[in-house]
Amino acid sequence: MTSTSADHLTVEISGHVAVVELNRPPSNFLSLELISSLADTYDRLDADPDVRAIVLAAAGKHFCAGADFGGDGLSQLASAADLYGEAVRIFEAATPVVAAVQGGAIGGGLGLALSADFRVAGPGTRFAANFTQLGFHPGFGITATLPPLVGQQRAAELMYTGERLPGPRAHEIGLADELVADAEIRSAATAFAARIAAAAPLAVVAVRATLRRGLADRVRAATAVEAREQARLRQTEDFREGVAAYGERRPAQFQGR
Repeated sequence: MTSTSADHLTVEISGHVAVVELNRPPSNFLSLELISSLADTYDRLDADPDVRAIVLAAAGKHFCAGADFGGDGLSQLASAADLYGEAVRIFEAATPVVAAVQGGAIGGGLGLALSADFRVAGPGTRFAANFTQLGFHPGFGITATLPPLVGQQRAAELMYTGERLPGPRAHEIGLADELVADAEIRSAATAFAARIAAAAPLAVVAVRATLRRGLADRVRAATAVEAREQARLRQTEDFREGVAAYGERRPAQFQGR
């Protein structure tokens, strides 16, 4: 087993499986530095012939709670276009990824979970494209990645309402590929990745490239629109109310302006 670490990530390689752990607990909020580090890590693992599959996991309570709308975190939204540019690099990586999704995969955290080939969840997992509940537009390529996975109508419902989807329901509609006990999420994801790694690696990479052909380009086009709409909606009263309500843990009172 080999192990490396960075400010935001740790990487452990055992056999042909690399476990990449987001290390900004408890919520693993998105940042440009985190996504850039993740993209760099994927590039390095792609170049390692011994690594045949990746488990994307997270330390702490949540897989990724999206953007930090509290304190100084809100200012980081100004770099959304830069963050999405780095996110596209994640979709361009060649090695298969299984996401071990514990706790919340919320907002951009859902987008990060959707960048993986497969998702393992538990009863305590929650998925949500909660952007409209903040007066905001979905980002991280969700408008391109969610509809093919769960269907256009289901994706529209999830994005329009912003409602949270528990792990069992996510498994029913195909958003989660495996549902296991919460305590077994990472081990099950690692076993899933090991099954992939046991197949012929050149063939797996070729099949993946065929199945995901054009995906990075679609995400690039989607995030360009998403970032533009986010910048526009960020100037509205509804967005300010949504963020205030989120911080105060109360229902938002949107006025459509």
